[in-house]
Amino acid sequence: MSNFTTMITARSRARRARRRSVTIARVVVLGAIAIAFISPIIFMIVTSLKTRADATAIPPSWIPNPISLQAFAAILAPGTSTPVLQWFANSMIAAALNATLVVITASLAAYPLARMQFRGKNFVFVIIVATLLVPPVILVIPNYLIVSELGWLNSLVAIIIPPAASAFGVFFMRQFFVGLPIELEEAARLDGANRFVIFMQVVLPLAKPALATLALLAFLGNWNDFLWPVYVLFSPEVQTLPAGLSTLQSANAVRYDLLMAGAVVASVPVLALFIFLQRFIIEGVSRSGVKG
Repeated sequence: MSNFTTMITARSRARRARRRSVTIARVVVLGAIAIAFISPIIFMIVTSLKTRADATAIPPSWIPNPISLQAFAAILAPGTSTPVLQWFANSMIAAALNATLVVITASLAAYPLARMQFRGKNFVFVIIVATLLVPPVILVIPNYLIVSELGWLNSLVAIIIPPAASAFGVFFMRQFFVGLPIELEEAARLDGANRFVIFMQVVLPLAKPALATLALLAFLGNWNDFLWPVYVLFSPEVQTLPAGLSTLQSANAVRYDLLMAGAVVASVPVLALFIFLQRFIIEGVSRSGVKG
């Protein structure tokens, strides 16, 4: 009996030791991945707090010496040749309006594909999903010609309206609408509500997590877009933040301190928006069945 108890105790200790080893290995791997992702952000912030000479020093240091806010003062001062605040406002206006339009158009297009029965519904949905396979760079020239004919060049309208038709948005919202319980809509129909009332007063309130997630994704896509604004926006006063910051490389012989300060300014609203909407994002992604 004593030998049996000793054997059980040894096996239990071995299992605890294996679990402890697995836990330590997971912590090490996840810690290494976290460091790999966070390091560029930390380096960006550190470089933005350096002087011009310290930012170009080789080898680079992780601690600013001395800590300086000259880069922020240089890009944010009024009357400077790099109107970062104007670019910031342009990006904010364009991204907010584009995200609003994407949410409206995607939800209106997705609901019929999820709930209504009509001939060719599946074919239309397949075509919409197939457009996701088209590389966006292929659409640059056709979109440029259309925008030019409409007289939208060198205007924020050129970066707000064309991206408002989002195939991913339609797919995302359709997946969410399919997962909603049909009984709620049937109950509203029995109460005399028509299709539009059901959509506005029953479906959309339930779809707040998906709408918030899609709005954030559309905002980020428009906020970070670089290629399209470079083609259609020419004047410095109408440029967006990513396109405007790229001019610092040629006008100031690659001022890394200014570039990193601009990148920090550009990251603030995105980070704040994500923190504010993260609860809706997690719920929206999990309920729509779209992973990753």
